[in-house]
Amino acid sequence: MNTPASSARSSAFAAPALAAAAVAFTIVSWASAFPFIRIGLQGLTPLHLAAARFGTAALLVAAWLAYRRPRLPTASDAMRFVLCGFFGIALYNALLNTGEKTVAAGAASFIVNTLPIFTALFATMFLGERFNRWAWLGSIFSFAGIGVIASGQPGGLVPGAGASLILIAAVSSAAFIVMQRRLIPLYGPLPCAAYTLLAGALLLAPWLPGALSELSSASPRIVHAVVVLGVFPAALGYATWAYALGYFGAARAANFLYLTPAVATALSIVLTGERVHIATVTGGAMVIVGVAYVAWRGRR
Repeated sequence: MNTPASSARSSAFAAPALAAAAVAFTIVSWASAFPFIRIGLQGLTPLHLAAARFGTAALLVAAWLAYRRPRLPTASDAMRFVLCGFFGIALYNALLNTGEKTVAAGAASFIVNTLPIFTALFATMFLGERFNRWAWLGSIFSFAGIGVIASGQPGGLVPGAGASLILIAAVSSAAFIVMQRRLIPLYGPLPCAAYTLLAGALLLAPWLPGALSELSSASPRIVHAVVVLGVFPAALGYATWAYALGYFGAARAANFLYLTPAVATALSIVLTGERVHIATVTGGAMVIVGVAYVAWRGRR
């Protein structure tokens, strides 16, 4: 027989357990995006892969929006969601996918992990947040790590090389996060994620016919990679991240993302047989230390 006390204890246990599960699912699903992008690029061009991935995600998002019927954005906020979809989905994925044509999945995940630094910089410039000398030291150390990673990839960090495109993708995603900050209190995390994903999918829609044409002759492995990318990192990953944000708060939840590059590298070894370059391990460690230092000391 369930008493009120036992029900309360059960609820008290369930909430942190669900939050921990949400964090774990988010990390694994987002980490899996890097090797599955490499697989998808074996049969699709970068923009076609992005269009197919978010076209798949848009089906789930549209179903959720029709079921939950969240508050619709105003005309001005709708334009902000379009900008979020452009920087956070369309441009980010176009750059990341193009970069991963030459950059190993593990290396790409470490470069993208500089995202919190760019977010902090933009928040300093546009939201009036602080970014002290310790933050600059941590940032310089992280960027030195990117240089080490790039030294083991084709083209290094020269303009147009894969590593430089992925670095710009991190900048683009940081711009999206700063833009979205004022929208989350108004609409909530899940509707914001849904509207952003839908806007990104619509912006990528012109490349969807080409993606469907390439998928019609693609191997089952490539089709499977596209479905996984659309369902898990894109649709479900954003949903579980929103739940984690609600429970842990942004600062604590962001700390868990430091695990993503290590998980991405491990999955890349298993799924693609990728060999990890010593420069990736060394530079990746520098990136994580620098980013963690910025989070710890840089904004006090």
